[in-house]
Amino acid sequence: MARLHKLRRRGYGERLGSGWRLAWLVLYYPASVVSRLTYRNIERVPQDGPVILVTNHVSHVDPFLIAKFVLDAARVPRFLAKESIFEVPVVGWGMRHMGHIPVKRGTTDARQSLAKAVEALENGKVIVLHPEGTVTRDPAGWPMIGRTGAARLATLVPGVPVIPIAQWGVQEQIDLYKKKVKLVPRPRHVISVGEPIDLEAFRDREPTTAVLKEVTQVIMRRLRADVAELRGVPEPEGDLFHWLRPAEKKSA
Repeated sequence: MARLHKLRRRGYGERLGSGWRLAWLVLYYPASVVSRLTYRNIERVPQDGPVILVTNHVSHVDPFLIAKFVLDAARVPRFLAKESIFEVPVVGWGMRHMGHIPVKRGTTDARQSLAKAVEALENGKVIVLHPEGTVTRDPAGWPMIGRTGAARLATLVPGVPVIPIAQWGVQEQIDLYKKKVKLVPRPRHVISVGEPIDLEAFRDREPTTAVLKEVTQVIMRRLRADVAELRGVPEPEGDLFHWLRPAEKKSA
């Protein structure tokens, strides 16, 4: 049965650094107020050791809810996030002190970000990614075609489990694209943990661009299937939605 069940308790769970102690006060409790959260299968998040968590992106506020979920799962999340977020005064300082990793897309710096993520995983940490790179633009809210960052990371650490996190709900009342923010009544949001994604077929293959796109397809289709199960509706047939950013449309 779906319910809000926290694994973190006093004296148990991955220890929080100074940045996360501050975030606990500034973000954790407000995130609890913004939405009525329900967790499913939270026990599937490993209690120790490295893990890559991949999640669909439905709202601009869902990273805060996912962060709260990972903390409640007794782990500490480290997001790979757009570099621009780290340039915001105070926010950037906090992001770095919490161990998050900035990503400058389309540059050699992106490789450095992956190297930092690999280092964190080798030290037994949790890395969280939104493979879509932005809130979904699929008209029905389904996961879109993803970027290859999660696939690249997974191929660099083949022994680390890649676990899908499906989420749904808060976008019904908080949708900044549509300039919709309705907090009363509090929006319901469900976060569901799936079984690890089987990527064994790619273990011995060279991570070419084509292979990374295949791995990304496996990850995103799994997320779409898990979101369908969470929503209680059939999974859409056919290809994942392909959204082009304005810069990509100009170069197409």
